[in-house]
Amino acid sequence: MPLALVLSSFVAASRIGGAAQQYVLAAHGIDPVLVPTVMLGRNPARGSEGQATPPELFARMLADVEADALFGLVDLVITGHFSSREQVEIAADALVRVQAAAERAPVVIVDPILGDTPMGLYVKAEVAEAVASRLLPLADWIAPNLWELGHLTGASIDSGAAAIAAARRLGKAALVTSAPAGADEVGLLLVEADAAVLFAHRRLPHAPSGTGDLVTASFGAGLVQGLAPRAAAERAARAASEAVQAAQDWRAPELPIVALGQRLLRPTAALRIEQL
Repeated sequence: MPLALVLSSFVAASRIGGAAQQYVLAAHGIDPVLVPTVMLGRNPARGSEGQATPPELFARMLADVEADALFGLVDLVITGHFSSREQVEIAADALVRVQAAAERAPVVIVDPILGDTPMGLYVKAEVAEAVASRLLPLADWIAPNLWELGHLTGASIDSGAAAIAAARRLGKAALVTSAPAGADEVGLLLVEADAAVLFAHRRLPHAPSGTGDLVTASFGAGLVQGLAPRAAAERAARAASEAVQAAQDWRAPELPIVALGQRLLRPTAALRIEQL
């Protein structure tokens, strides 16, 4: 069975962060190992005050995973939220050990969870700097939202072309969420060295949080399963759209990831696909 190492948040009652990604990966037949960077009861946007994992505990948990010889079995690594610079340093060192131990190179996706519109940066500046300097160089793929892409590159991004140029300046293949699309659309932009594709779907009101986390996990699962990046991104975009529609149909306050089950593997939501 494929194995994924997820270094991100655990939120008990909300389908966001690493806790949500566990369910997405499991639906795709990928065994998730979540080492939490922070623990919360619900979405912090609703006022939840959690507790960051102390760096020494974070390091011990990773050491325990390594002691069980799991580093050599990892097929996918997803990094997400970090609460301190020390956590980022520990994660980067662990990533190097994972890459050295693995018989086959794992796919490494860095989701630089730094901020968003309109709040701007919502992690400490030193955390954002550490993610950029320590984790991005280790990534095969990065998965920023549009604001994060602008922050990482210092660019003002107001078009698909500007987003493509910014992503390529980072020198990494990218999957950019909240990418520029039509007025009533949500865009997901796949950027590789020689190609870029926009996947756009209809914007729905009151979408639950967590679609970016779902997209990253779905995309990573697709790569592990042998899909080409374009096919993995298309499936991830359809899955996100389908999950938001299902949440509205079922009046669910959170993304109904578990209830969707096999629909995440074969989503049928409509997309507009544009080669850029």
